[in-house]
Amino acid sequence: MTRLHDLSLVAQVAALRDGRIRPVELTSHYLDRIARAADLGAFAEVTAESALARAAALDAGGHRGPLWGVPSAEKDLVARAGVPTRYGSRARADYVPAVSDALAEAMDAAGAVSLGKTSTSEFGLTGFTEPLIHAPARDPWRPEAGAGGSSGGAAVAVAAGLLPAAVGSDGGGSIRIPSATVGVVGLKPSRGRLPIGSGFDSPDGLSVTGPIARTVEDAGLLLDALVGLSPFPYATAAPGRGPFVRAARTGSATYRIGATTVSPWDDDEDIVLDPAARTAFETAAVWLSDAGHPVTDADWHPVGYPALFRVLWRASAARIPLSAHDMTLVEPLTAWLVREGRALSAPELLGGLTEARAFERRTITDFAAFDAVLTPALAQAPQPVGAYAGHDPERTFAMQVEYAPYSSFVNVAGLPALTLPVTVDATGHPVSVQLIGRPGGEATLLALGAELELRRGPLPHPPAWDA
Repeated sequence: MTRLHDLSLVAQVAALRDGRIRPVELTSHYLDRIARAADLGAFAEVTAESALARAAALDAGGHRGPLWGVPSAEKDLVARAGVPTRYGSRARADYVPAVSDALAEAMDAAGAVSLGKTSTSEFGLTGFTEPLIHAPARDPWRPEAGAGGSSGGAAVAVAAGLLPAAVGSDGGGSIRIPSATVGVVGLKPSRGRLPIGSGFDSPDGLSVTGPIARTVEDAGLLLDALVGLSPFPYATAAPGRGPFVRAARTGSATYRIGATTVSPWDDDEDIVLDPAARTAFETAAVWLSDAGHPVTDADWHPVGYPALFRVLWRASAARIPLSAHDMTLVEPLTAWLVREGRALSAPELLGGLTEARAFERRTITDFAAFDAVLTPALAQAPQPVGAYAGHDPERTFAMQVEYAPYSSFVNVAGLPALTLPVTVDATGHPVSVQLIGRPGGEATLLALGAELELRRGPLPHPPAWDA
């Protein structure tokens, strides 16, 4: 018997629209699974009562957006009126916004049913989701390990079947790192692709909104919905017929693939590629070649990246509005980052931003010969919960780079990138690769990702949470 959470997002949307599943039924099913998997730390807040009321209202009729009746949740960096929004921080432990952010309003207009808030690192600043305000997000395949971050809760929820798909944000890998860690599909769109979370709402242009899903096709459907989001009700809706979900369904053309295990951090940090990550990378290259796509060495030699990214990372923390009292409540790493960011001089900040734009131009030029560039998704296996605790800030930063050296440069370059699992390691844990596209090249990535996914075959939910 097929269980509701075994259905893909595409199948759920179709079943909701033709009445085979009702919103209340689907919402109740996921709320039950969330309650039974509380130890995974996927959710910072569960809003069961309001979710069931919302689902009942949708059941009663009204406008049907492209995500009508689909259970969802906001990352705990997205304000929803009347719901605690803590930003993963003890400094916001009691904050309940009176006004929703645009993304929450737009998801409502699209017909989604919010089940609450997925967990995140404090203010989304790190690539692991272990905030001191609540339990860590755990890898459902290996619960003693962390889930990555900062969209760790969202990725865990999708992997464990607590949500059919989720929306995350990615300013340096925050969708792709946790998605690769727990074995789901994560898509970082190009800068400027989406109307909400475009990357243009901050000076560094790094953070964009994007989908996390169990399949490439589901990621395409959710990306189609995100591209159409606005804070206003939809005039028309054609779920499952958008260009991105179609790209994940149809056979791809012949694409030129560059392949590299080089990262911009190689001369700055001790980057060692785990054997399982190398195997996944080499397997994906062979599969793409077998499918008729020429795969060649990207011959990439980036320079000057670490210094500019350190400036951007500090500057991003400096924008967080924290009072002197707040600074006594935030985690030590956050406090250090905020102080460092506020200490940057105008020439230092402008120099970092200038170097970032130069790096963007160089990277786009370096990758111009290829339709997509294949890299490992992560350099290491999932790290134990607590691995990043107790170190000085510089060492914590270096550890994150050693774990995920292929992520942040894609944000600086403004390019789209897709991570998806292709192999499993000796323990049965999924291992992912990354495909980086040209500006606006999401459809190409989805087409290639679908080919890899078809060659790999179906990936089940983690056995321990597949009840």
